[in-house]
Amino acid sequence: MTRLELAEKIQLIKAKKGLSWSAVAKKVGQSRIWTAAALLGQMQMTPKQARAAAKLLDLSKDEEFLLTTVPYKGSLPTAVPTDPLIYRFYELVQVYGTTWKSVIEEEFGEGIMSAIDFTMELERVPDPKGDRIKITLNGKFLPYKQY
Repeated sequence: MTRLELAEKIQLIKAKKGLSWSAVAKKVGQSRIWTAAALLGQMQMTPKQARAAAKLLDLSKDEEFLLTTVPYKGSLPTAVPTDPLIYRFYELVQVYGTTWKSVIEEEFGEGIMSAIDFTMELERVPDPKGDRIKITLNGKFLPYKQY
């Protein structure tokens, strides 16, 4: 079984059991964003985390072990995503990417935002015109090294 196949199986089990990512994350002991990423094949779980997830999701020992292996990161099947929700994030990078880069470099200098020393929050913000989505990306600034 591949990580992708396991991710699809996990999503099916999660739906059949009526579980939320928050409920799964509580059992695993991590944030819902990180837990979802791990169970969708993008993060490596510790044996303890994998055991908790496997117990909740009725996974086999082999599937539990697969959750502890280092994943090949990047889960989108095409260069330009076709799923409308995911495409909007691609569109955000296309429209605002150079702006983010310019403002970050002005504020911090030449470097990148870490996706390793990183946290992310996602919340629903009620609004009379229609609820909004608030995503906070919090990554350590890593300056380029001169050598």
